[in-house]
Amino acid sequence: MPTATIETTEKDVPPNGRALIGKPPNHWLYSSSPETFDLTRPEPPEYAIPSPKSSITLSTTTKPIIISPPKSALVIIDMQNFFLSTYLGRPADGAGNKAGHRLLQTAIPAARKAGIRVIWLNWGLTDEEIENMPPSTRRAFGFEAALEKENKKSTPAIDAHGVNQAAAEQFVQDKNGVLEELTENGKPKRIYQGLGSEIGPVAVEGGKTVDAGRLLMRDTWNAALPPALDAAYQEGRKMEHKPDIWIHKNRMSGLWGCTSPCTEYLEKEGIKTLLFAGVNTDQCVGGSLQDAFSKGWDCVLLKDACGTTSPEFATDCVEFNCARTWGFVTDCNGLEKGVHGMLDAN
Repeated sequence: MPTATIETTEKDVPPNGRALIGKPPNHWLYSSSPETFDLTRPEPPEYAIPSPKSSITLSTTTKPIIISPPKSALVIIDMQNFFLSTYLGRPADGAGNKAGHRLLQTAIPAARKAGIRVIWLNWGLTDEEIENMPPSTRRAFGFEAALEKENKKSTPAIDAHGVNQAAAEQFVQDKNGVLEELTENGKPKRIYQGLGSEIGPVAVEGGKTVDAGRLLMRDTWNAALPPALDAAYQEGRKMEHKPDIWIHKNRMSGLWGCTSPCTEYLEKEGIKTLLFAGVNTDQCVGGSLQDAFSKGWDCVLLKDACGTTSPEFATDCVEFNCARTWGFVTDCNGLEKGVHGMLDAN
């Protein structure tokens, strides 16, 4: 059987011992000395090494990478009241709120200094989307189930995750009730009954009460950003150059399916490299990152700008696979240092 041969020309081979990964215009370049992955997609046939004045070199847990700010975006996922607000029982020092602080203190300012677009990718459902929501996603956020008890029917929410458990326990305490019905994982029932259901009034600062709205529906308090993050978004959306963008999603992944509002926006803007942050690391962040990887985007996980309530091994799994298969792993300080390096070169 004859052996297939591939003809190459001089213009197909990057100079200086750099290896071409992929096919232009969607390609990387690997350099062995020093070991670096160049994700800026320099134009053939020269494949010019990017200038340190216009590119960012990031240290990662594996090899350094070089990214182009105009082709990059910081994607912040689900940093919403429902997942972060202490008024819903979320701990102020929990993993999600710690990630929020790092975003505010380091990652967001660094991204804006570099000219990296900031995208807020959040749950924001419509009635039509609720109507067509598959059962697998419905189960993940709870559903009503009638149980027989002393010849009376009750309707607790069956909950696979125990999300909002602290609020549920407080609810029972406030009502002087005894919580006997348990979810499928042994945690108390929740105070809501699935996506689109009413959460009800929530006591907030200053003795005020707000209507939390329907669970993860658009334009509700529970789907809004907590105050400090919202202030950062409001500041960013008013920027004259590359203002922040808010994109709704209707699944754990914001890039699922043949197309989505997020993928359409990224393609329109020519964005190739995505820096991922938000909650939960192993669910909505991880799901969005894996879909982005499968569709050809460069994926970088800002590990300390992500958080989850899952056991530690869940985070370890996402970081392990991201570093070795889906992309690269760095942290907020690494991003800040890389941006300063670019700015200092100018």
